[in-house]
Amino acid sequence: MDMQMMQERFFETLISGDRQSAREIVAQAQSSGLSPEHLITDLFWPVYENLGKLFRADQISTMAHHMGSRLLRVLVDQNASRMRAAPRNGKTIMAFCGPSDADELGAQMGVDMLEAAGFTVRFAGGGIANDEILGLVQEAQPDVLMMFASAPGDLPNIRALIDTIRENGACDSMQFAVGAGVFNRAEGLAEEIGADLWATDPLEMAERLTSEPSRRASAEQRTVGKNRKLRKAA
Repeated sequence: MDMQMMQERFFETLISGDRQSAREIVAQAQSSGLSPEHLITDLFWPVYENLGKLFRADQISTMAHHMGSRLLRVLVDQNASRMRAAPRNGKTIMAFCGPSDADELGAQMGVDMLEAAGFTVRFAGGGIANDEILGLVQEAQPDVLMMFASAPGDLPNIRALIDTIRENGACDSMQFAVGAGVFNRAEGLAEEIGADLWATDPLEMAERLTSEPSRRASAEQRTVGKNRKLRKAA
């Protein structure tokens, strides 16, 4: 069976809540030679994105979306235990995401890929107030602050968070990374809010954070806070 057919079958088992058939498809993928990492990139992530796309377009019901997302999360959890982590690379990441279960599912796949790539990751999920994030970031001094699978409603807080951290200078060397979620649906948004690095999926995020640790937003790119500063000056 080719990968597209497998994705289609997997999608149908998820939205129907057919747990046994979903497990059998994953087992079939494993027996065909797919590594845990490739299960994420070639099967789990494409189907996860399709679930979200069809749900936002009202092409599948809330029931189907919730059953599919929850069943997929179980399988992602099981897959994570099979992943072999590369030697630690000395880089630490603080990761957050949007508030929904589906947002956390997408972010979890991103975190699993980053751990497999050698990063040390602390993942808090969604719905965390900015002052709590600021306190933890200032205490832990991570190399990267990552917002993965964020929702549209998160954008004002993400803008304010980047603005505050850059203005107070407490974590000057920290890299801001964003990806997936709303950032995949609005071209140029990541750059507009002043992110240093962005990616569309877990594999790309792991590859870019590995290969571009020094990438930083240019002064011209950083639009965050400009309007507020102008109002203060007025």
